[in-house]
Amino acid sequence: MLRFLRESTAIAQVELLKLVRDPTEMFSRAVQPVLWLTVFGQVLAHVHGIYTGEIGYLAFITPGILAQSVLFSAIFYGIAVIWERDLGVVHKLLVSPALRNSLVFGKAISAGFRGLVQAVVIYGIALAMHITLRLEPQAILGVLAAVLLGSGLFSTFSLIIACIVKTRERFMGIGQVLTMPLFFASSAIYPLELMPGWLRIVARLNPLTYLVDVLRGLMIVGGVSMHGLGVDFAILLAIFVVFLLVAVRLYPTLVE
Repeated sequence: MLRFLRESTAIAQVELLKLVRDPTEMFSRAVQPVLWLTVFGQVLAHVHGIYTGEIGYLAFITPGILAQSVLFSAIFYGIAVIWERDLGVVHKLLVSPALRNSLVFGKAISAGFRGLVQAVVIYGIALAMHITLRLEPQAILGVLAAVLLGSGLFSTFSLIIACIVKTRERFMGIGQVLTMPLFFASSAIYPLELMPGWLRIVARLNPLTYLVDVLRGLMIVGGVSMHGLGVDFAILLAIFVVFLLVAVRLYPTLVE
């Protein structure tokens, strides 16, 4: 166990150094949530057909935009792994004595750093727009834990896709096809009750729905988790463990 944690931490530190040395990606990713909240959110806030209960629409979509940022920053994580494969980095990692599960888990942790940056950006934008947020330490810690878990989940899913398609061009095509359906087939920007029956079923199978749900229950004053925070965390954790096991098995095939 200590070996697993030590090796996972080493991989995460290497990825964090890359982020610190070239933060351009983080700044570019921060532009999107700004546009969603200041433009899209402001417009739809005046559409009275979207009922969000006692919570204003801007407050309602803020957790959804954070979940979207986590998804978008993590889902393309696999392309970096393909770059590493082309540069020979993956070959060196695989012939090292490091455990395969620690290699994958370390990368999942490093994806969480990007998610935390997105969380800081969203909190700053929301406070600047006078959106009422829960700022109790336990609520913020819960949000950070959910962001880390969601980032790890979607980055591991991205790694699985990278191991299957193996080329940057195919990965980019599949990544673009997946992101929008995952986002819109969730409760990120409208309640599940407004969806037709078939889409509601799809949304309940979508892990992003549970990430949005737990963030909505923790971030917003008056926000309520539909399934309960414990259930949301349990479902996200279970999906992450499944994806992690699959990714560990497929990771060596990336170089074949």
